[in-house]
Amino acid sequence: LVTCGRAAGAPAPRHPLPRRGRSTEHDCSVFLLLLTAYCLLPLAGCGYTTRPGLASPIKTVYVKPFTNTIDITQANLGRNEFPFYRHGMEVDITNAVLRRFQFTGLLRPASAERADSRLEGELVEFRRDALRYDASQQVEEWRLSIVVNLRFVDRTTNTTMWEEDRFAGDTTFFTLGPQTESETSALSRAITDLAKRIVERTVESW
Repeated sequence: LVTCGRAAGAPAPRHPLPRRGRSTEHDCSVFLLLLTAYCLLPLAGCGYTTRPGLASPIKTVYVKPFTNTIDITQANLGRNEFPFYRHGMEVDITNAVLRRFQFTGLLRPASAERADSRLEGELVEFRRDALRYDASQQVEEWRLSIVVNLRFVDRTTNTTMWEEDRFAGDTTFFTLGPQTESETSALSRAITDLAKRIVERTVESW
């Protein structure tokens, strides 16, 4: 008898498995390409650079020594006998700004003849303000502020890029209690803060 379908006792037909090698390799390649493109997208799309904010022609800066314009003859020592000016502070500010430029690497300090730009500054005020009093009305925390006038010049075009008066750096410190700190140490920190802000202001100007 002839019957439809598989004859009794005959082995089941073997269906060939799909060939996966070539398509699997292709899928992996596509996946890797997409993954690489996704990882690079933030860099390409945002114009990534290790020198943010800098105009390409300006690579170096001459930090002109800061001058002091505080009239020390008008200094009011007040009840705390605190002078508004300390000898040599403008030199400390100049050196701190130079160190900050060297640290960041955004603009290389150079001589007046070779630099692409010039930073000018003058010290106009140095003050201490009371922030906190103890139970006996003695000041236990102070704020030190250093105020300067600034001007930044592009020497390649001989134009003023920006100019700002009353630019300040500051810090706080305690003279009473367990966190007592010397005024000299606090002053160094205020100068460092001022230098950091000056360099940030310079870079953000473009």
